[in-house]
Amino acid sequence: MNSPILIACAHGTSSAEGAAEVNALRDGIAALRPGLAVREAYVDVQDPDLPAVVAALPAGETAVVVPLLLSVGYHVKVDIARAVKSRPGTRAAAPLGPDPRLAALLDVRLREAGVTDNDAVILAAAGSSDPTAAKNVEELAGQLRALRSNRIVAAYGASAKPSVPDAVAMLREEAAGGAGAGESAGAVDLGGRVVIAAYLLAPGFFHDQLHKAGADLVTAALLPSPVLAEIALERYDAALAAGPEAGPEAGA
Repeated sequence: MNSPILIACAHGTSSAEGAAEVNALRDGIAALRPGLAVREAYVDVQDPDLPAVVAALPAGETAVVVPLLLSVGYHVKVDIARAVKSRPGTRAAAPLGPDPRLAALLDVRLREAGVTDNDAVILAAAGSSDPTAAKNVEELAGQLRALRSNRIVAAYGASAKPSVPDAVAMLREEAAGGAGAGESAGAVDLGGRVVIAAYLLAPGFFHDQLHKAGADLVTAALLPSPVLAEIALERYDAALAAGPEAGPEAGA
């Protein structure tokens, strides 16, 4: 019996570099599981769009939609859930994050950028109107704090607060001993830089916006890294093990 098709569903981007990184991630998933059919799909910007991919599945074939997304938000709860519901035998896996391995990868990106313990770090996510997404990001921030002694705050590119520019301004004020300073700054000396840790899958619009937020440094996106393909396959396997009635948050 053939394994269910894995539909690797990304957000979509107009960035050629970002699209190439996501394509490479999808290829990496296929390389880790020879014989598994891996299909391309998107919830925005790019084609093929997810509903069309689900509708075009061969008769009698089952599939698992694996969100190549970093949190449970609108795209997971609405777009992906709706597409899955439209086709019997199709189910949704949990998104890639939060996951301690992503926190470890962010730590690597920070080290690659030369970030020291004295720098303040903004964990910058794309943002979502769904409050679950912010909870996921805060969970990831906690995992990153377990790896680093830096002052770490979460912020968002859109649809949630604080915004990344506001977080930069807050940390600048703390470093200067302004109204935002005090106990909230913790025990870390904020005499260093303000650094943005890009909690983004690949380069694109949101990563470009981070460079305009006023920080001293912005790290590279998570891709390329083999960790993402490994997590995607684990989400696929977990969705199969959980059964067809499980929601996209199972296995996270």
